[in-house]
Amino acid sequence: MSREDDPVTAARERDTSSVRLGLIEGDGIGPEVVEATRVVVDEALAAAGVGAVEWVCLPMGHRAIEEFGAPLPEQTLAALDDLDAWILGPHDNASYPAEHRIAPGGAIRKRFGLYANIRPARAFGGIKASAPDIDLVIVRENSEGFYADRNMFAGSGEFRPTSDIAMAVGVITRQACERIAHEAFRLAAGRRKRVTIVHKANVLPMTMGLFRDVCYDVARAYPGVEVDDEHVDATAAHLVRAAHDYDVLVTENLFGDILSDLAGELSGSLGMAASLNCSATKAMAQAVHGAAPALAGHNRANPAALQLSAAMLLHWLGIRHNNHALVSAGERIERAIAATFAAGIATADLGGLASTSEFTEQVRARVHRR
Repeated sequence: MSREDDPVTAARERDTSSVRLGLIEGDGIGPEVVEATRVVVDEALAAAGVGAVEWVCLPMGHRAIEEFGAPLPEQTLAALDDLDAWILGPHDNASYPAEHRIAPGGAIRKRFGLYANIRPARAFGGIKASAPDIDLVIVRENSEGFYADRNMFAGSGEFRPTSDIAMAVGVITRQACERIAHEAFRLAAGRRKRVTIVHKANVLPMTMGLFRDVCYDVARAYPGVEVDDEHVDATAAHLVRAAHDYDVLVTENLFGDILSDLAGELSGSLGMAASLNCSATKAMAQAVHGAAPALAGHNRANPAALQLSAAMLLHWLGIRHNNHALVSAGERIERAIAATFAAGIATADLGGLASTSEFTEQVRARVHRR
């Protein structure tokens, strides 16, 4: 009996509960890829039987500076207080006026305690990849490390005691290590049951040693999951040579940021690199790539990364609320994108000819297929 012929499965997928999601366009190609993502999410939720979708559109970036005098206005943050989940478009804070150089994504992560950054990397059929058998997830600690906008209660983790000296504070705490390790081991338990702890304890024995040791402590609670550890430089080399060896990698903020970009390129392009930022109570879908202002308005941007990020968001919501329809909607998006790539349909960054809107329509049509 197929899934569509199974009355129990059909009834579960006709869950008519509604969902309320934030939508933040951002800068550059943001409005295009966010709209392309909204269209696909709407289609997937309808196909999965979700009764209603309420989109809460919020300003960020250049539009917010023009309207409210700040790239991340308090009105946006206050609205996010009332939401469990939202989709964030890319920002181009390097082009903001000097007094507004804040990175909105980082500020949102800190405000809402989004301590886990989940970044999968997998190759898709139909897309040329440097590592065609890559299928891994990098679990990145998102709240501390050397990231100056997140690791201090007040002020910046970077400072200059003189004009010729610049310093940075790296922060590693047991609490943050424990909670990110649990995220990684829970994820691995549902995959191929292997976690690699990535660190640099040979030259940073106190900070990176603490990270490594706490992750091993947490591993004892997951006896069914294999665990090992590597230095970050060795991991980078190993990713290039044999990415298929990895299942789940857990690491600190800076290393996770760098390794996930590498893994994204190995899977085909950063245009497919999805990302979910989450805590136990809130989640934000955010593609790994930037705002690409040179592409803005030309209908050429690849929306797949944000669409895949939104699929992760729906899965997170579905698990948190025990709502099978939301999980099903996320799975539909993932399958539809994979089927679109397999059919040879891709945007220019992947060697294809499809525009943003053409690719989106192809994905949208496939959302209904089993």
